[in-house]
Amino acid sequence: MLETALLCLALNVYHEARDQPLAGQYAVAEVVLNRVYDSRFPYTVCEVVKQGPTYTWKKDFPVRHRCQFSWYCDGKSDKPRNKPAWKAALAVARDALTGEPSSNIGYATHYHSVHVKPSWASSKIFIGKIGDHIFYRWQS
Repeated sequence: MLETALLCLALNVYHEARDQPLAGQYAVAEVVLNRVYDSRFPYTVCEVVKQGPTYTWKKDFPVRHRCQFSWYCDGKSDKPRNKPAWKAALAVARDALTGEPSSNIGYATHYHSVHVKPSWASSKIFIGKIGDHIFYRWQS
C-alpha cells in the first residue's frame, strides 16, 4: 500500500510541480495529504490524486479535463520522461509520506497556478504563494 501511495504522490508532484522550487514541490505533496485527512475528499493518496468523474461505461477511465489534478485526465502519457525530476519527485513524496519536511502551507487543500483564476478561489482562505502556485484552505 505504501508503494502505491508513494507512486501516486510522486506522479502528482512530478506533473504538478516539477518546475517549481523544492518548497513548492513539498507543498503540492502536502495538499494531497491534507485532502486524505479531510472528510470532504477520498481517503487514500491514490484516490485523491485520481479524483474526478469517470465514464459510466468504464469506471476507471476519467472524463477528460475534469479531474482535480489536470495531468491525470489530460489525455497525455503520465510516464515521467525527465529522469532527474522524477527522482526528485520520488524523494519529495517519500519525505512527505514520512512527515518530513513541512512546507509551511498549513492545512491547504487547494492550489492553482498563478496563470489561472479558478472560480472556487474566492470561496477559500489564501494561505500563501510558493513559486507559481497559490495555496488555499477551506473557509471553515
